Amino acid sequence: MDWGPVLPDSLVLEIFLRLPHEAVLRAGLTCRQWLAVSRDEFLWRELFYNYYRIPRCVPRHPAAVSWCREFKRLFDCIPCVEVQTLREHTDQVLHLAFSHRGHRFSSCSKDCTVKLWDTQRPDGNIAVEHSCSMRQFNWGYTQFSQFNADDSLLLVSGVYLGPHPSSSGEIAVLSLENYTLLSRVRNKPYDVFGCWLNETHLISGNLHWIGNMTSCSVLWLNKAFQDIESENVNVVKRLFKIQNINASTIRTVMVAHCRRHDNPDLVLDYEAQSQAQRQKNQLKQQQQPLLFDLGTSGSEEEDEEDEEEEEMSHTEERYHNVTTPRHPNAGFSTLDHVLQNRQNVDTRELQIETQVAKMMGRARTKAPDSRLTEPCEDGEEEEKTYLLFTTGSLTYSPHQIGIKRIKPDQMTTCGPVLGEERSSEEFFDSLDHVIDIHGHIIGMGLSPDHRYLYVNSRAWPAGCVISDPMSPPPIAEEIDLHVIDLKSLREERRSLRAHRAFTPNDECFFIFLDVSRDFVASGAEDKHGYIWDRHYNICLARLAHDDVVNSVAFSPADQELLLSASDDSTIKGTEPRESLQPTQAAHRRCH
Repeated sequence: MDWGPVLPDSLVLEIFLRLPHEAVLRAGLTCRQWLAVSRDEFLWRELFYNYYRIPRCVPRHPAAVSWCREFKRLFDCIPCVEVQTLREHTDQVLHLAFSHRGHRFSSCSKDCTVKLWDTQRPDGNIAVEHSCSMRQFNWGYTQFSQFNADDSLLLVSGVYLGPHPSSSGEIAVLSLENYTLLSRVRNKPYDVFGCWLNETHLISGNLHWIGNMTSCSVLWLNKAFQDIESENVNVVKRLFKIQNINASTIRTVMVAHCRRHDNPDLVLDYEAQSQAQRQKNQLKQQQQPLLFDLGTSGSEEEDEEDEEEEEMSHTEERYHNVTTPRHPNAGFSTLDHVLQNRQNVDTRELQIETQVAKMMGRARTKAPDSRLTEPCEDGEEEEKTYLLFTTGSLTYSPHQIGIKRIKPDQMTTCGPVLGEERSSEEFFDSLDHVIDIHGHIIGMGLSPDHRYLYVNSRAWPAGCVISDPMSPPPIAEEIDLHVIDLKSLREERRSLRAHRAFTPNDECFFIFLDVSRDFVASGAEDKHGYIWDRHYNICLARLAHDDVVNSVAFSPADQELLLSASDDSTIKGTEPRESLQPTQAAHRRCH
């Protein structure tokens, strides 16, 4: 049969360049010539940049084989299709955490339970494996959980319930072999959350007020369980003692193991990196660098006595289940102390207190570890472990990332308990490095290789000045997602943006994010979860809920399974598009 003259390939290509990608795929099924043109790499490069609106200076992902396959990866391999909704919780679901093998995950909720879920059932559905109520320990709710490195223990963080407002919480350690409670650890303020340092030791916090707006945060290393020799071996040890000024406190601790940096899972090699650095340098010129000056008040002997009493009560509460009824505020837990004291103290006196704390800090604080930012010798990188946390120096709202190196001899509770290695003049520990975010931090998450720290924040107005620590600047509704390279200790990318939050400073709450090999996801107050591609810095999908999305979690075994938890009391499981797309068969031709 005579089909008449054939269009030149160049003309077909020009036509295809003006069509959406679905039309190109369908047209490729028409004849062999159009099929060949529809596979053209130049065509798919243009379709890729135009459809995803990516700047031309951003190169293709280093692992991508072709532009067509890369288009398909971002289109078909995003976990954005809801496959299951879990409704076993009876109140707001606050946090999700996968095991390292991805075979199960845990969830925490305002219903005061922590639930374990099986993700590898023969029928393919997710189901509850175990549920544990923490009300018997006088908890108000569970707020955070984390599996240890070998998935044998589960850390569960909760908030005390009581007749009076309090910032106290508690950490419980559960055995995943028989679901028994192994230990309980006091945790104050409760939004320290707690975290694992290694398979058998966890980090908790405590807070002591030493002035109207000055406090001391103590970070403790705790053994997860007692053994037969516990009477002769320390089960708790003080890691760091850091002074806070201007009503700030240490919150949200996490551990980064830099031995995983050898094979980074993200390549930063395009113009956006240099642009972000230029913007950061301009910002530094506008703002004076913030110094973390730490100090103390009162005699050192009195503080050391208080420290001994603290250790005794810390251990006693942990192993004898001695608790005091408490009830936290809905907003930031440490504000009550400051607000009550301010009623009887004028502003000038508070300013003098801060100045005195700074002067004392310069004289009584241990010098920072300068090796944190120095080039490492061969093999030294394997040994570096960092403690990361949110903190501040200008106001009570967390606006800085503090970094403190944990040395090898601090990885166990053996050795000095109260920090006898300090000299009499070094009462506090300094921070090794501080990164200022210039906004209210509401979430943090590490990449799988622990190279990059992703930070959710709500920005302050540019050029704002904080004159009153209890009146922080207004915060933006847009949430910025910053990317910090923990090897260079600088922000490496322009902020990701799509998600929103609406609560004011004193009502902000933590929104948990998660990072996989290729994607980063976060919850938001706008009733959606969001997914971005880490390499291209673009938002790829929104996950709908009926209320605030508090937490998201990728499966470590398969990043194409994503969970999201919401105030609507549900957990939703999402996976990539399956056979719902009419052009899926055509997409396979790209292979």
